[in-house]
Amino acid sequence: MARLRGAHVVLVLGLVGGLGAPAAWAVGRPADAAGPAVAEVLAAAPPGAPAPRAPADWVPEVTLRSAMAPPVPEVPAPARLVVPSIGVDAPVDPVGVSGTGAMRIPADVDRVGWYEHGPAPGDGAGSVVLAGHVDSRTQGLGAMAALRTAEVGAEVRVLDEAGTVSRWRVVARETLHKQQLPTAELFTRSGPRRLVLLTCGGPFDEELRSYRDNVVVLAEPVP
Repeated sequence: MARLRGAHVVLVLGLVGGLGAPAAWAVGRPADAAGPAVAEVLAAAPPGAPAPRAPADWVPEVTLRSAMAPPVPEVPAPARLVVPSIGVDAPVDPVGVSGTGAMRIPADVDRVGWYEHGPAPGDGAGSVVLAGHVDSRTQGLGAMAALRTAEVGAEVRVLDEAGTVSRWRVVARETLHKQQLPTAELFTRSGPRRLVLLTCGGPFDEELRSYRDNVVVLAEPVP
């Protein structure tokens, strides 16, 4: 599938999470974090690399790219996400952004979305972003419901369309308010290779029909 590497988008994660009323997963939920803070991991740039900029009002600044940029070699898209320790095994669909600038998420809570305007697992730099709903009033628990229990050191496998498996290790998990997400750093196309897994968490806002927070899991490639 063609990938729009130069797409001009603004990312807002307000729609990443649940559909309708919350399911029973929130009862007795585990601690909100494991490992170092997400911000610490994202700030650990290689020696000599510039420090990441803080996003303005939590929405990343749009980067303009020349329309005459050379073509980028095609890299297979991710097709399946597996996290054996927490029972995650879900198909992955390429997704873009909605008219409001929000990352689209598959309506089927058993499926996960891959942000197709960013890196794929086979790329040499940047963050591969996969996100899915935590639950749905009509469909029940989502494929990413157990993400809140992922522990540091857990293995993550991503199978791409060519049948290649990339392996990753969880280095951090944290629950962050949606308006405090470092979206510019989470969706970066440059810097160290990293896998970012996202779903909803925290309390459910009955008025907004949405969860307040996002569960963020960061994983690094296994050498």
